Amino acid sequence: MKVITREITISSRRRREVINISDKVEEFIKDSGIKNGLVLIFLPHATAGLFANEDEPRIRKDYETLFERLVPVNGDYEHNKIDNNADAHLLAALFKQFYVLPIVNGELVRGTWQELFLADFDGPRTRRIVLVVIGE
Repeated sequence: MKVITREITISSRRRREVINISDKVEEFIKDSGIKNGLVLIFLPHATAGLFANEDEPRIRKDYETLFERLVPVNGDYEHNKIDNNADAHLLAALFKQFYVLPIVNGELVRGTWQELFLADFDGPRTRRIVLVVIGE
């Protein structure tokens, strides 16, 4: 069994931005040569998250509207007394920092419309994503 690791970086351009990372993950899987196994996608950040869903322009806008409804940027947060990003921390707590997905016949297994996203809640920033594939 092989274990292969890669770190990639993704840069956001706005404070809150949803970025499709599916192609980067699939490229890593192809480069790894692993045909059957698992891929771990880990985001080592406290103000960003990962999610899987459809990638369509109107739903992207809906994601951002949902983020604002759940946790407004300009809310009255205690953490903002020391750092002006409490909203980003609170949103990140509602999302995953990792996914583990199967690889079958060299392909990432996901639903018909499922894409993988990095949601940056405190951009613009450069985010690291650690990818680990385990398999044969």
